[in-house]
Amino acid sequence: MEYKKAKITQVRSRIGRPERQKLTLDALGLTKMNQVREVVLTPQVEGMINKVKHLLSVEEI
Repeated sequence: MEYKKAKITQVRSRIGRPERQKLTLDALGLTKMNQVREVVLTPQVEGMINKVKHLLSVEEI
C-alpha cells in the first residue's frame, strides 16, 4: 500500500496547551515554532495531525 506524504509546519505556539497536545507535537517531531517536517500519512499519523490541527499547517506533497 502506497501512503501519501505531507509537509507539516507548527504555526501556533505550544505554550498554554494541554500536556497531551504537547506530547502529540513531540511525537510528530515538532518542538519549535515554524518547524517543518515531512511525514508519511499513515492512519496513525493522520490521527495525530487531527488532534493538533489547530496548531499546524498541513500541505500534501
